[in-house]
Amino acid sequence: MILRRERAHPITTAMLLLTGLYLGSMAPGAAAQEGADATEKSARETLRETTDKVLVVIEEARDYVDEDPERYYGEVHKVLDPIVDFRGFARGVMGEYATGKRYRGLDEAGREQLKDQLERFTETMREGLVRTYSKGLLAFGGSRVELDDSADDATSDNRATLRQLIYSDEAQPYVVVYQMAKDKSGTWRMRNLVVENVNLGQIYRSQFESAARRYDGDLDKVIENWTVESAAD
Repeated sequence: MILRRERAHPITTAMLLLTGLYLGSMAPGAAAQEGADATEKSARETLRETTDKVLVVIEEARDYVDEDPERYYGEVHKVLDPIVDFRGFARGVMGEYATGKRYRGLDEAGREQLKDQLERFTETMREGLVRTYSKGLLAFGGSRVELDDSADDATSDNRATLRQLIYSDEAQPYVVVYQMAKDKSGTWRMRNLVVENVNLGQIYRSQFESAARRYDGDLDKVIENWTVESAAD
């Protein structure tokens, strides 16, 4: 699948454009508001505050990343973990294999197995996305990023959609949409990403379903053989 205007593969592009989630604070007036508790911040404020943290990580990493990339991945992970709902994303990617209906239809042993599979897949997704994203952060630069402030970002009390424009050498900017939701504590977390109308969660879900068919429904094999890179092929 190719993005309109014959752009790069959507998965690769999406991973690089995740940088816009944090570089957006470079636009005028995008500084995070201070003094608010996490549960009082809007989705927009949450993203902007995270920006400052990531920018510090990038700047500091330039002095050591070549010698110690694992340290860099770990620092990025610390920043991403509170804002990205990796478990919710992984469960969405697993689709029908991780629904509440399927869980309730299993016996006790089956439920324990499914919970273990979800946890392992969450860790697999987390590690792959963080590493891909981290590499994209270092490669990204020279683009103007604007967070669209023209409309209210709240679609409900617990969900929000943020629209971002990323300008490069193209005539038209990339349009990136961040889908946010509050967790049980009231903290806003990212649940999905849509780049140029390409839904990242849906692409990975399709890849998971294809792999499940290939392994005759054996989710353990799907998880063992899953990588973010292979899913992008």
